[in-house]
Amino acid sequence: MSAIDILISEVGPRDGLQSIDPIMPLAAKCAWIDAEVAAGVREIEVGSFVPATLLPQLADTAAVVAHARRHPGLTVAVLVPNARGAKAAIAAGAHKLTLPLSASETHSLKNLRRTHAQVLEEARAIAAMVEACPPASRPHFEGSVSTAFGCTIEGIVTQAKVVELAEALMAAGCDEVGLSDTTGYANPAQVRQLVTAVRGAIGNDKLTGLHLHNTRGLGLANVIAGLEAGITTFDSSLGGLGGCPFAPGASGNIVTEDLVFMLEAMGLDTGIDLEKLLPVRDILRAALPSEPLYGFTPDAGLPLGFRAAA
Repeated sequence: MSAIDILISEVGPRDGLQSIDPIMPLAAKCAWIDAEVAAGVREIEVGSFVPATLLPQLADTAAVVAHARRHPGLTVAVLVPNARGAKAAIAAGAHKLTLPLSASETHSLKNLRRTHAQVLEEARAIAAMVEACPPASRPHFEGSVSTAFGCTIEGIVTQAKVVELAEALMAAGCDEVGLSDTTGYANPAQVRQLVTAVRGAIGNDKLTGLHLHNTRGLGLANVIAGLEAGITTFDSSLGGLGGCPFAPGASGNIVTEDLVFMLEAMGLDTGIDLEKLLPVRDILRAALPSEPLYGFTPDAGLPLGFRAAA
């Protein structure tokens, strides 16, 4: 593995904020993004194009996208639940669209109010929209298999089902597939096995990213398993904000600060300056004073003599 290829995708402005009651002001969201970019973060999922009645916390996503696009070199990512959301995301100028397809159909019905077949139909419509964009402004289209490692509603999700849906997403026109541990059920052995199986079905270059949670304390262990299986992109959230509002008990995104520290301590280059990243928490504390922030590295500080990867 090349040390320069570890991409940390910050998902706090979407996954973190959608899971809490307070609404972060637009100015604070923009300041958060600015500060993370200054620290070296290269991809940020800045919001989701969903109806404001469902997630008022993300009602200003178009404005956040417009602001984030001012940063050269930043990949501005958004989640889209359907073709309508994708149309709005494309109009706003998002660089990357992610459509979630729950391996658990029960979760899909609660989260998107759509069956597997209906979500795949949305994927085909989105792919057609993306294809119609001029090549220079065409967004990257990812299909994310969520609840890939288990579901709080259905329980066990089979590897065969995840592979089947990953293949279906690629056939529908996605550029790549991601796997999401929406409910925090994954363990390292399962991560290695599932990543290997899906990559074997769709190609190594079509599965490069994982969205993992730390619900049961296995988030970073699962990252190591993902690294061993060839994964080079990991989602995380500053301060560990976030979870899925439609998966009971599924709290606990991986803490961005802890993930950066672990990878850099291992000699892997994330391009992120921890000394600049840690103070970004102050923006969240000021804007969301009632929300707890997590992370061992922010509490303990950097070890004496710590050097980031060259």
